[in-house]
Amino acid sequence: MIAQTIQLALAPVFVLVAIGNIMNILTSRLARVVDRSRELQARHAETDGSEHDMVVIEIRQLDRRITLIGVALRLLVLSGLTIGLTVAILFMQDFSSFDLQLVAAGAFLLAIGLLMWALLLFLRETQVAAAALKIPETYLEKDRKIGG
Repeated sequence: MIAQTIQLALAPVFVLVAIGNIMNILTSRLARVVDRSRELQARHAETDGSEHDMVVIEIRQLDRRITLIGVALRLLVLSGLTIGLTVAILFMQDFSSFDLQLVAAGAFLLAIGLLMWALLLFLRETQVAAAALKIPETYLEKDRKIGG
């Protein structure tokens, strides 16, 4: 019976590995955003006029990204903990006389829901990042013909 439970626990464990990989990506993004925000905070007092406005706009965008990444990471941690709970429930069922399959299924569905919510926030964060990287029209000089 324990061998069958281990087999049942493999699917949630693979989800746990995926969650860990996504967390790794998000923490890398967070580190870059935090570094950039520190750089801009140092420039904040040294700028004025339109340059200062650009610094403030970028700081606001970075603050939004930090928030999105932070919430996504919390959701991923909760999802991972719920996956662990799912595996524990599967094993507890083996050692008890209670039928806990519905509880395990509910915990697994909750974990997947949390994972999906985190992925939506990750998507939103990448959209905010892409919008912040939009090159201003003045730099593109679209009215000039250049090259072939």
